[in-house]
Parts: sequence; C-alpha cells; structure tokens
Amino acid sequence: MFRSIATRVVHNTRSPVINNVRFLASQSSSATSAISFKKHIRQRRFAPVPVVPQPTVEDAVTNILYNTPAPSLQPETRHVLNCLVQNEPGVLSRVSGILAARGFNIESLVVANTEVEDLSRMTIVFNGRNVQIEQARRQLEDLVPVWAVLDYSKTKLVERELLLIKVSILGPEHLHEQLPTAKLDDEVEYEDENVTRFKNQSASSSSDTLRETFSHLRALTELTRLFDGKVVDVSSDSVIIELCAKSSRLSSFMKLCKPFGILEASRTGIMAMPRSPVHDHYEPQTEHSYEDSDVVDASLLPPG
Repeated sequence: MFRSIATRVVHNTRSPVINNVRFLASQSSSATSAISFKKHIRQRRFAPVPVVPQPTVEDAVTNILYNTPAPSLQPETRHVLNCLVQNEPGVLSRVSGILAARGFNIESLVVANTEVEDLSRMTIVFNGRNVQIEQARRQLEDLVPVWAVLDYSKTKLVERELLLIKVSILGPEHLHEQLPTAKLDDEVEYEDENVTRFKNQSASSSSDTLRETFSHLRALTELTRLFDGKVVDVSSDSVIIELCAKSSRLSSFMKLCKPFGILEASRTGIMAMPRSPVHDHYEPQTEHSYEDSDVVDASLLPPG
C-alpha cells in the first residue's frame, strides 16, 4: 500500500523531497538502507555556478580608489597614560610593543618602583587620536602583569622632568676642543660656525682667558638661579647644572645655554601625578548684628 501511495505522489509532483520518498519506498528495510540513502543524496547534481566575468585592471583599481575610506581628519592630541604594572621582567617590552604595533611614537617613558612592593608605575607620553588611544588602553589592560591603565589626558596634572646638562665655561670657540670626538678629528678639518667666527682672532692672554671663564661661570650661575636650578659640579672648563621643571621650561633653558656650548645633556622623562581637589572644610559663618535698640532678656544674664 505504501508503494502505491508513493508512486501516485511521484506522478503528481517532481520535487526533490518526493524523489527521496520514492527512493526510500523502493529500498528494502535492511541495515544498509541508510548507507544507500546517503550515497544517493551525495550523488545528486546541482545546478552549475554562474560564471562571473573577470574584472579588468582598470575596474579593480577604480574599485580600490573609490571604496577606500578617507583618512581621519581628527587631529592628534597629547596623551599621558599612567600604568600600574607588576614588577617583573618583560613588562616594559610588552607594553612598548603594543604601542609600537599601532604606530605610536613614544615621546617619554618613565618606569620606577612605588611605595608598594612588587608594584611599579609607568608614565607614557605620546601623540595620537582618541579612538586609537582608547583601543591601545584596552589592549594594555588585557595584559596579565598590568593592574590598571589610567588616562590623564584631560586631567589636571603636576608634571615634572629632571635635566642634567654640562655646559662649557671657556666659550664657544673652545667647544670643539672639549668634545669627546676632538682627538679623532685632529687630522680632519672641522668646520663649525663658532670656530669659523673666531678662527681669525688672535690668541688672548691667560688673564683674559681666566676673566672670560669666570664671566661665563657667573652668567650660567645667574641663569640657573632664575630657573630655580642648582649647579652640582664645577670644573676648570665646564659646569653641570641640575634643573627640575616642566618639559617646556627645560627646553627653554637648553636654548639659553646653547650659546655657551652644550657638551652633554640628559633628561629623565615626564613624571605625572593628578592634582587633588581642594575642598572648603569651613563653612562661611553668618555674622549676627546686634543693634542698640535690641532688648536684652535679664533672665539670660549671669547672676550678680
């Protein structure tokens, strides 16, 4: 009976499902029926895939040019990230690797221990767009040795940087003689703007040289005092000055020291800490004015 019903349905419709029913009805109920059915399904032929015409070189280039998104017009801003990391080897390379992979040029990076054992504070300063900075911050937080990443870009900060600079006190005409490469350049003609300026001048006497040396030393000492710095070392031909201030102030100080002749300079990088808000713990007290016409209750006065 089932065979006759299946045959009648096949004559009425030609759908694939009915063909499968017809195949099942024609097979005997045995253990190999499922295998035969799967083989029949795999051997079915599907319609051929339509042929897509191969694009030309002009079409491909035009598609790339018009579908490529335009570069972001958002300007790059200065960002300061403060990372609290575990004090273990390899943390610095992993953090800098994530920033380098995103194309950030790190301007300053300072790492030092904190008051908590095995915890270090890492201050990173670089320029970038806000969207990229947020993605980089989340990737830094995903690192195992990183406890937290704080973005101080829009926070009022106290920023300080330390500068150690060695300046010549002999004058710019003797700068080449004091440089470490002076011995290597003895047989090579050295052209410098300061040397060219003074090469035609006659050699001065010892007293004049000593007078100029102390004049330069006095000028550098006064300049250091104006910038709240400190002279930490004095020699016969140079001084070492220590200055702790903002980065812009250090750059200005180095520009003023350049005419004297800078021999060496070293900057530690920016250290930042957010400012604490100031709360007024004392509420303004209202002053009560007592007029002479006010009547004083005698019962409130002390006895006598």
